[in-house]
Amino acid sequence: MTRDEYEGVELTFLLGLGFQLLLGEFTRRVAAAGYPDLRPLHGMAFQSLKGPGATATELAERLGVTKQAAGQIVDDLERRGYVRREPHPGGGRRKLVVLTPAADTHLAVAGRILHELEAELGHSVDLGALRGELGRVVRTLHGEGGLPPLRPVW
Repeated sequence: MTRDEYEGVELTFLLGLGFQLLLGEFTRRVAAAGYPDLRPLHGMAFQSLKGPGATATELAERLGVTKQAAGQIVDDLERRGYVRREPHPGGGRRKLVVLTPAADTHLAVAGRILHELEAELGHSVDLGALRGELGRVVRTLHGEGGLPPLRPVW
């Protein structure tokens, strides 16, 4: 397809294709770096748990999934050694889900790969302009007040 042929393609289709291709390349590189067992959903959970951690209910809200799905994600990541449950500082029966050093190492590797991939794309794409325009799309559709959850639909 030539450059002019892309002009007639629906925006949602182009955004979906760009996301799919970028995420696929990122996932391939992360797997090649020693993490073939982790998927984008796991990385999204890690991002949501950075810092002080979160309860499974908070994780569900941040990921835009059900509490049951968040519990399954936490169970899976705990079995793999990437998270652990600790008593919640507020007491009660709630548990705080926190990242382990293995997750921190993965985040560092994934961050390096993402920056490398973005730098490569930056040779042919004006990433600053793209970020700005996509930010305006999100603000127009979601409004002000922070980022909406990115629901894992893959």
